[in-house]
Amino acid sequence: MINDRFKISPYLVFFIISTNQIGVGVLGFQRIISKSAGNDSWIAIILAGIGVHIILFLMYRMLEESEGDIVSIHQRALGKWIGNSMSVIFLLLVASESLVVIRTYLEVIQVWMFPEINVWIFTLFLLLLVTYIIFGGFRTITGICFFSIILPAYLFFTVVFPLEFSHFRNLLPILDHSVLELAKATKDMSLSVIGFEVLFIIYPFIKNPEKSKKWAHLGVMYTTFVYLVFGLTALVFFSHAQLDKQIWATLSMWKIVELPIVERFEYVGIASWLLVIIPNVCLSLWGSSRLIKRLFNLKQKVSLWFLSLIVLIACGLLTNRSEINIVLDAYSRIGFYFIYGYIPCLFLLSVIMNKVRRRE
Repeated sequence: MINDRFKISPYLVFFIISTNQIGVGVLGFQRIISKSAGNDSWIAIILAGIGVHIILFLMYRMLEESEGDIVSIHQRALGKWIGNSMSVIFLLLVASESLVVIRTYLEVIQVWMFPEINVWIFTLFLLLLVTYIIFGGFRTITGICFFSIILPAYLFFTVVFPLEFSHFRNLLPILDHSVLELAKATKDMSLSVIGFEVLFIIYPFIKNPEKSKKWAHLGVMYTTFVYLVFGLTALVFFSHAQLDKQIWATLSMWKIVELPIVERFEYVGIASWLLVIIPNVCLSLWGSSRLIKRLFNLKQKVSLWFLSLIVLIACGLLTNRSEINIVLDAYSRIGFYFIYGYIPCLFLLSVIMNKVRRRE
């Protein structure tokens, strides 16, 4: 049982879910989904959001039945040994999020700001900051999630500047792509929407968790809205040929922002985005260290230092774009099949096992 003084109010789930979904993906997701669905790629964003709502509903049903976390669900549905093995796989998926977020953000800094930045030193200091925050407890991490939504919110209004040079005809004709192409674009959105599965870990830390359901869904709605706005802005600002060459379309749009005291606004945007990725890394490392404690009864502080060391070494070993892409693609593919394949199967199995237990 978790003591009430370590728990958070239900409405704070909104900030945890949304901040863990809004990461580095916002900076360059437009090109990826545009390759498959072109001017209809904004539809894929909405479909991906609807898919997340469905999976979130299934997750809450399982968590309410088990009255615990993902470890409890696995043990009830699959037994101790198989269940714990699947929990270890989930642990690896959660831990790898911190590697993906840090290394992708570092790549942005290397390309746009400081090409000669030392990856090892930057990652070390970032991980020390993250570790310090995690030692403050889950409520401290939640506070960082709150500020990561509130403080960088001004960046949302930067979409106004590209609209002056936009061509809304780029969105026509609507529904010009096949169902298969839209499905491919929806799948490509998986890396951007991954993150809400952290609910499997934080559920026992929520006061009256049944009241947090609406806030979790509102968080997903907010995330979908943010992606939709940045996606539509990129589609009307760039032609399809131009967007195909923009690795970080959002940063390219920030280049045209003109303010009296700021000449290169994209530098401000990249620096402000650090506030967004810090809670991503905090939740990832806290969640994975929490699972290690649940599975192996190892002190969370010890496992946190161990995980941080692995992330530091892995970030330093990824030295070029092709290696980073391999990791990103693998993480995206595994995350997609876990969310849209494994979770529904686990839900069906949990329903069957619960019915069997009731009959017995």
